[in-house]
Amino acid sequence: MARVKKTAKKSARKMKRMGHKELFARARKSLVGGVNSPVRAFKSVGGSPLFVQSGSGPYLLAADGRPYVDYCLSWGPLMFGHARKEIVSAAKAALERGTTFGAATIAEVDLAERIKEAFPSIELLRMTSSGTEADMCAVRVARAFTKRDLIIKFAGCYHGHVDSLLVAAGSGATALGAPDSAGVPKAFAATTIVLAFNDLPAVEGAFKKHKGRIAAVIVEPIPANMGVVFPAEGYLQGLRKITTREKALLIFDEVITGFRVCYGGVQTLCGIKPDLTVLGKIVGGGLPMGVYGGRRDVMSLVAPEGPVYQAGTLSGNPVAVAAGTAMLDLLRRRKPYARMEWLKNYLCEGLRLCANAAGVSLRIQSIGSMFTPFFVDGEVTDYASALKSDKKRYGRFFHEMLKLGVYLPPAQWEAAFVSAAHTERDLDLTIAAANAAFRKI
Repeated sequence: MARVKKTAKKSARKMKRMGHKELFARARKSLVGGVNSPVRAFKSVGGSPLFVQSGSGPYLLAADGRPYVDYCLSWGPLMFGHARKEIVSAAKAALERGTTFGAATIAEVDLAERIKEAFPSIELLRMTSSGTEADMCAVRVARAFTKRDLIIKFAGCYHGHVDSLLVAAGSGATALGAPDSAGVPKAFAATTIVLAFNDLPAVEGAFKKHKGRIAAVIVEPIPANMGVVFPAEGYLQGLRKITTREKALLIFDEVITGFRVCYGGVQTLCGIKPDLTVLGKIVGGGLPMGVYGGRRDVMSLVAPEGPVYQAGTLSGNPVAVAAGTAMLDLLRRRKPYARMEWLKNYLCEGLRLCANAAGVSLRIQSIGSMFTPFFVDGEVTDYASALKSDKKRYGRFFHEMLKLGVYLPPAQWEAAFVSAAHTERDLDLTIAAANAAFRKI
């Protein structure tokens, strides 16, 4: 952090200091709500949002020159922290060759081959510019393949701001108190069946009620948009069994978990092959990128091979592809997963001890390098139990940590992340901050 503090001092001398409140007021004159994505507005935790000017390793440098230990990490993709040199160098080199071509490149093929190697369930794939776009396309191709209209999703699982999937969507929608969105026609929402996560009998009931009409089940295999929630034993296997029997497709949305929990995602951990997989965040190395892919017979329906149309001038953008390739190569070469999980366990245990000492009810659910501290008694197993968490207390905790130089996700129902760039010293500083914060709240 010493290097970041030095940079902060130089930055403070160079720029006219402006507080976050003033910056937010200025931003609201030009940007809707002062932000370009709702959760950034701090509506869930209150106060004025943080404005960032740069990042380095596990640290953010705010616009006012103050450094923070970052556990949001751009919502997960920064496995090696901010501005990792190999990724930055790869992106710069690609940038110098051209920002976009609107034509095929060899680099796209190289990245696609790496993704296929990591995910055996993916035989063919298509790159997009975001996870939302990839989810939308996966659902479209599933409907085309099955010639059915209905989709099952689970309350609290988020699959982007697609009209038909923005129903009980968790994440930022939950944080704002509006899990559904205005502007979504009822007819679109009517094509989506929303069930409770971890309830297999409900899935069986839906297939019985809508026999021959359900095209696919889409699920975050380990949800992270209502906080980290674990599938019950046999739950994912049950989804696979039911969808196979009913000739529906199983879609794993691994936008967050893909390459985060392990190199091959949750499906590698649980030994399940979904029909379609959606990836994002990490495959772009921190730049805009999404991927959907799966069985060859399903994906062959996508244009130009089939009748399912999807296109994008910036799909497979050369700069994002270069950054994503560098990220995956680093993950294969450095194998950071064991260390990141150790760091996460160290941090979570420290947080638990501090909460217990302060008499604060806290449950931390985690896997790999991702975790969520829920201010709740009891296990969080689905959307309903996640909503029992004390949102106001989390907001107070968030701001106390922010005062002490620690940046957590600005919403109770989100995952936090540890990167390979974090050190024990960073974690010790965070635990010390938490000890003080728990006693204040």
